[in-house]
Amino acid sequence: MGKAKEVELFLWFFILFLSIKNGCLIFMSGFEFILIGLAAVAGGAVNALAGGGTLITFPMLTAVGIPAVAANITNTVALCPGYLGATVAQMKDLRGQGKRLWLLLPSSVLGGIAGGIFLLKTGEQAFRSLVPFLILFATLLIAVQDSLRSWLTRRSDKRETRSNIWTMLLVIPAAIYGGYFGAGVSVMVLAVLGLVLDDSLTRLNALKQAIAFSINIAASSFFLFSGQIVWSAAAVMAIGALAGGALGGRLAGRIRAVVLRQVIVAIGIIVSLIYFMR
Repeated sequence: MGKAKEVELFLWFFILFLSIKNGCLIFMSGFEFILIGLAAVAGGAVNALAGGGTLITFPMLTAVGIPAVAANITNTVALCPGYLGATVAQMKDLRGQGKRLWLLLPSSVLGGIAGGIFLLKTGEQAFRSLVPFLILFATLLIAVQDSLRSWLTRRSDKRETRSNIWTMLLVIPAAIYGGYFGAGVSVMVLAVLGLVLDDSLTRLNALKQAIAFSINIAASSFFLFSGQIVWSAAAVMAIGALAGGALGGRLAGRIRAVVLRQVIVAIGIIVSLIYFMR
């Protein structure tokens, strides 16, 4: 047996061990792994270009037979590298926002964990009934993203000062939603920040990214020992999402984000209708 084959077998046994020990053991065919990987590549590219990649990856996970709660949790864990990369890329715009980070990141972590607790308490059947509404809500968030950015740009000329405490109080519900489902949470957080903070769109966007990463990593850490993560799918998705993010970065100047966002909104509406009909 060749060395490459031995390494491949070791990786598969390791993934199987994780699935049995702390994950949801679901066997999938090679074709289903390919579908998940392609969806992750598409989702990573869409997130890099316009946002809304979860509207592609989550439905694909359920389409290959993964239960809705496990699919949602697996999707959350798999997206961690993408959130980290986006946060690191905007690190320079976080300079001078240390006080805000010290106040908002703990709130984001607590909200993300609370959302994860609510998800596990919801149960499979109840969550499946909520999925079409959650997808439709996320689709609406993506749809208003351009209008939100225009409003924030206009508002930057108006100097208004509000307490950071108000920001914390409004970020917590957004963080809970992010830990519970997550699709469109970045848009929601940016809307909250633009409503109560006086700063440039660039700096608010960087702060939004750090908060979204905190929500995601908190929820993912909570989910690690939930027994609901399909580790094999999460590993494939993480690699695909990273590749898709790199691809999206290369295509950034060639594809109009507005057009792509309209396509994502159309996909979200169609997917939500399919779930409603089910």
